[in-house]
Amino acid sequence: MVQQSIDKALSTFSTGENFHAQHYLGCHRTADGYVFRVWAPHAKQVALISDKTQWRSKPIPMTLNHLGVWEVYLLAGQVATGDYYKYLVTRSTGQMIEKLDPYAIRFGERPDTAAQIYDISPKDWQDKAWLTKRRQWDMFTSPVSIYEVHASSWQRHDDGRLYTFSDLAKTLIPYVKSLGFTHIEFMPLMTHPLGMSWGYQLTGYFALEHTYGTPEAFQDFVEAAHLAGIGVMIDWVPGHFSQNDDALAYYDGTPTYEYQDNNKARNVGWQALNFDLSKPQVQSFLISSLKFWIEFYHLDGVRIDAVSNTLYLDYDQGEWTPNSDGSNINHDGVAFFKKLTSVIKLSHPDVMLSAEEATSQTKITGMVEMGGLGFDFKWNMGWMNDVLKFYQMDPLYRGQYFNLLTFSFMYMMDEHFILPFSHDEVVHGKKSLMHKMWGDRKQQFSGLRNLLTYQMCHPGKKLLFMGQEFGQFLEWKYDWQLEWETSDELNDQMQYFTSNLAHVYRDFPQLFELDHDYAGFEVIDADNTAQSVLSFIRKDASDNQLICVFNMAPIERHQFTIGVPLAGTYTEVLNTEMSEFGGSWQAHNADQETQKAQWKTYEQTLSFTLPALGAVIWQVLAEETDNQTEAVSSKSHDTSDYYVTDAQWAVLAPYFPVGARSKYEKRDLVSAVLFIKQTGRAWTKLPDRFPPYKTVYAFYKRATKLGIWQRAMSDYETLKTDN
Repeated sequence: MVQQSIDKALSTFSTGENFHAQHYLGCHRTADGYVFRVWAPHAKQVALISDKTQWRSKPIPMTLNHLGVWEVYLLAGQVATGDYYKYLVTRSTGQMIEKLDPYAIRFGERPDTAAQIYDISPKDWQDKAWLTKRRQWDMFTSPVSIYEVHASSWQRHDDGRLYTFSDLAKTLIPYVKSLGFTHIEFMPLMTHPLGMSWGYQLTGYFALEHTYGTPEAFQDFVEAAHLAGIGVMIDWVPGHFSQNDDALAYYDGTPTYEYQDNNKARNVGWQALNFDLSKPQVQSFLISSLKFWIEFYHLDGVRIDAVSNTLYLDYDQGEWTPNSDGSNINHDGVAFFKKLTSVIKLSHPDVMLSAEEATSQTKITGMVEMGGLGFDFKWNMGWMNDVLKFYQMDPLYRGQYFNLLTFSFMYMMDEHFILPFSHDEVVHGKKSLMHKMWGDRKQQFSGLRNLLTYQMCHPGKKLLFMGQEFGQFLEWKYDWQLEWETSDELNDQMQYFTSNLAHVYRDFPQLFELDHDYAGFEVIDADNTAQSVLSFIRKDASDNQLICVFNMAPIERHQFTIGVPLAGTYTEVLNTEMSEFGGSWQAHNADQETQKAQWKTYEQTLSFTLPALGAVIWQVLAEETDNQTEAVSSKSHDTSDYYVTDAQWAVLAPYFPVGARSKYEKRDLVSAVLFIKQTGRAWTKLPDRFPPYKTVYAFYKRATKLGIWQRAMSDYETLKTDN
């Protein structure tokens, strides 16, 4: 780095405008050695100590510049790649304390807090196609289903050793792909002092936790996820940090990264320290950290932890100091988040920023120019709390508390929401999602299937914590793995259901395209408290509709009738009580014709059997003469985007063999599914020449259930890319 660049980096760091401060501070290779820099403006002296110098035996003094940064240049013989080092800070009182390097990208194995001189070669990334596609996607009108993971407790080796990211690339990625989720979100991966923890008390904001493997291994994991069609997100903690003496706390002997005011600095509830977000150097540090993770690891999204704690001065326990206007608003936090989101969105508009914000404060996802904070999404904590309270309730009383299910209808478009069933809800005596449900074990699984279906059908993006997809009974244990070894048939069926549900969500634009618009949602009946049945419609931008009906009572209801806006034949897309999911039903409801009759504001009705504690999703079928069917049957595939080519079918045909009784070309059906999934058109009724399938969806559902479709499409996408 030439002197002019160094001067600019130092200047912008000091004004809060250096968003790649890790290129200046920390340890860096020079032409003939290394340079070390650390910000400690009020230290009496700072020295570099390392294993090469026998630590405190031979400290190497550093020089202070006029903006509070200490530095020292060393020749290659004095230190080398792989050496460990710390800073020995002498405070104004004369006390000497060893401190870690805040900008280090690699630390030793816990409990060692020494940073490591670590050189990383630029990676030859192979995910260009993914990033190109991501730049074109609209996160608000696309399906987003997030599988939340704690990396050290998802799965472990038989001898108890933690999985590294090399291990997770071979196990977690194919697992999530089979489930059908669109993204993996990791709880904090940065260096933290306690292994048996959630990881939110950070010490190294640029360093991957040592136990998870090397930075290169995490890069490879993200690349593998992208190649598998899965996005990767992380949790990031800009509000508070570990109060350990050897980390950021009172770094130079005075409040350096934290507030001067002790009431603002101390985080009593989390036994941590709050960042002073008014300091420009702290802003440079934090924004640089986030940009580093996004850019170095090609991340697709970041969830900002504990936003409420940063926005409100009285959110924590204990004493608090009002701001200058006497209110509880932390103006420093508000300004910081506006700056953070503006900087990230300017350079990475396609990276999703979500806020864990627990209050009813609005404009969290509003544009900064309009007074908002600029986040893309906000966790809907109110919805989550209300819904879980309802599903834990004895069905005898649910009718009296239907507002817990429907209150969110009043505000669900005020922000762009994520509907979270996160790690916070399955610890500290709260019980797992399955264990929260009412009834005996079979009924609890029915309740869980109903709950997850309600989440998928309610407007908002989706998040589910690991283990809940198969109905783990015990609470999450962050010091061990999930209950893989004790799962039984009901757990396997629950896992299979979750996968089916996730694929239904991705297959139907009605469930995600208008999450942000009341045009995509219509209540059929939210007042049937006597029977505890809720029904509503989800719509896409083309006004295709899904009818979603939820029975919150343990009573099967025959000839259950609701009004619907469209006349025609309806087919059952999903029934949560099918036997393959662990329910008691052996067959789906037959296709149902609407009857002309007035029902509230609707002029036709739909009648069917509603399973006890079950949920069903219906879709009206298009007519056989619909031009979609004609288009699918067309053989002019030379110019078609959806009809598979001869070369592609040569590879795909073995996946779809023609049965002895079949007199039709399954190539037509495969092409039909591709057409419908790409265009978002309705699933069509089929002519009699396609037995045993009455609809295109019936064929697709069967192929998906057997895993045929997923395997075939993996080859299809490869062929399509090659072509």
